[in-house]
Amino acid sequence: MASDQALIEARGLQTYYGASHILRGIDFTVGRGETIGLMGRNGMGKSTLLKSLMGLVKPRAGSVKIMGREMMGRPPYEIAQLGIAYVPEGRGIFGNLSVVENLVMAARPGTRGQRDWTYDRVLETFPRLKERLGHGGQQLSGGEQQMLTIGRALMTNPDVLILDEATEGLAPLIAREIWRICGVIRETGISSVIVDKNWKHVTQVTDRNVILVKGEVVFAGTSDELRAQPQLLDQYLGV
Repeated sequence: MASDQALIEARGLQTYYGASHILRGIDFTVGRGETIGLMGRNGMGKSTLLKSLMGLVKPRAGSVKIMGREMMGRPPYEIAQLGIAYVPEGRGIFGNLSVVENLVMAARPGTRGQRDWTYDRVLETFPRLKERLGHGGQQLSGGEQQMLTIGRALMTNPDVLILDEATEGLAPLIAREIWRICGVIRETGISSVIVDKNWKHVTQVTDRNVILVKGEVVFAGTSDELRAQPQLLDQYLGV
């Protein structure tokens, strides 16, 4: 991936929590229109990598460029302003606001002035939310909260959508709906980074995949390349 194509380009990230060395020299890029799966067992550094990219955790060394601008150490809101939308594990919706309020508060044009994701389009994409517009965030099921969080992120018309634990703890029917939505987002040309334990579903919607083991990249390649190496899946993902 040439640097001039990269929306996100991280090089040599070294991230610690106290004395614990979590990320060990990670390189990670996201190109325009790319959907990337980020995989690995629990505790291997996936969420830490996302938080390092978003400015929520500051790496001790390395570089994080967003749209070609060095952003390491910058606050998360500045990174968000450059077109990066983050759906964290745990969702982070406003429980005391209604579905409508959660969506409308996030609405803004994207970095190129694009307004592809309007309120109406989000409701079209998430028919379940349309039925619950007056409900408070805390009244929604886990799956509905996840839909609301993704919908709210899309209202910012991002260039990159980062989705941590896309279907964690969701019923199979709801998880299928989330995967459908990931496919829709991909078709619209928004770049995505998706973290999820279900490699079969991840590789159906991704172009490339990265596997982390103990804070290091042990695999980076296309979905076809990953599916063709069942021994890797078994060794690193325990399937």
